[in-house]
Formats: sequence, structure tokens, C-alpha cells
Amino acid sequence: MGTNERWTRLLAVLGERGSIDVTEAAQLLEVSTATVRRDLDELARQQLLTRTRGGAVLGGAAYDLPLRYKTARQAGEKQRIAEAAARLVPPGAVIGINGGTTTSEVARELTVRTDLAEYIDEIGLTVVTNAVNIAAELAVRPYVKTVMTGGVARATSFELTGPLAPLVLRELSLDFTFLGVNAVDPVGGAFAHDEGEAEVNRALAERAERVIVVADSTKLGHRALAQVCAVERISTLVTDKDAPDELVEQFVAEGVEVICV
Repeated sequence: MGTNERWTRLLAVLGERGSIDVTEAAQLLEVSTATVRRDLDELARQQLLTRTRGGAVLGGAAYDLPLRYKTARQAGEKQRIAEAAARLVPPGAVIGINGGTTTSEVARELTVRTDLAEYIDEIGLTVVTNAVNIAAELAVRPYVKTVMTGGVARATSFELTGPLAPLVLRELSLDFTFLGVNAVDPVGGAFAHDEGEAEVNRALAERAERVIVVADSTKLGHRALAQVCAVERISTLVTDKDAPDELVEQFVAEGVEVICV
């Protein structure tokens, strides 16, 4: 197992549990405790965790982990959510996508749809995004027209934020917007940790005829710092089968279509 893979797994476990000890990490990674200590020391130097005696915990700087370290969390659920969400888009649609691990998977699922790839001399799909990584993957597909919002890139999420993005979005009209969120609540709506991201995501939601939130069940029933949109603005929630029945019923009562996969 390479260094980057070890770091990814360590941060994924920290993201799920909040803490880890050296002995446990060594068993998990099948490496020596000395290797784990060196890995934890380096991740602490990068301010991605806080070292403790005998292990590590999530530090303030690691509250919103960089996107490249989030891919292992709820990976199977996110893949199924992305597949179901991508099927909701008809050919020729204009869609908005914000940044995040689940929305990145949605973008990948869209690019491999054979019905879209059949559009050789015309546009099969138009995607408006503020995510640099998503735009990079879509731009090489000739049947996808990729539009970027502009703005300043955030290192943790690859999202463009700032006043430029809402200015661009005011001029556009979207059929669908896919929102990846940090939390979604049947009373409070959709939330993000960062207020700058929330502002751009809100603009994407406001310009869409239909807002589709893609979120695994661990994000349901919670709130975060900045509201993206009210629950009344959410048309569909695509989540996994572990979503609590009580929460699903609350979303449905608010007029949200819930798809559990």
C-alpha cells in the first residue's frame, strides 16, 4: 500500500469515527506502528488532523476535509446514488452541478451514458458547474457542452466561489440542478459548511426548474453553518437505503420526492 493510499484511508476513518489510535491504524493498514506514527505526524504537519498521545483526532482544519480524501467515505452508497440520479436527466437537458464527491460521481455517470454519446454532431447535454474537477472530466466529451461559472477556487472542494459565479448564473436558465450538500434537513433544507460555497450553490438552485439533492443517509437530519436552500425548493432527494423511515416520511410530507437506492 502506497503512502497516498494510507493517508486516504487514515483520513477516511477519522472522518467517520473522529479519532484513531496508532495500534488500531497499524492493524487496519497492515503496516508497522512506526509507519503509522510517521504518517500521522505528516498529516498533522499538513493540518489535516491533530495528533494526540497514541493517535490522532480530527482537528479544526480537518473539519471539511479536502475532496481527494473524502472519496472512500460511503463510496458504495454514493455510487448507487449517482447512478440513480444520472438516470433522471433526459438528453438535451441543461443542468447545474456543484462540487463534491457525490456530484462528481453523478457527472461521471452522465459521461458514460450511451444515449448521450450518440450525439456526435450536436450537444447531448449542457452542464453548468462551479467545480474545476467536474469541468475537467466533462470538457473532453464532445457531446457535452461544459460551462464554468468563474470565481476563486477553494482547495478543499475544487469549487469556484466569490461574486463572479452568481453574476454568471443570473444570465442562465437550468432544467435541473444537482446539489451535493454537507447536510439536509426536512425542516431547514440543504446546508453547506462554507458560506461562500453556499452562496454559489444557492444561485445554482435558484436558476433551476428542478433541484435534486444527492446525499447519503449520514447527512440526513442534520444542519451545517450556511443554508443553501429551503426544503420547499428541493424537488427530489436521492439517498441510500439506510435513510431512516421517519426522516423519509418527513421529507415526503414537505413535498420532496425521495428515491432510496
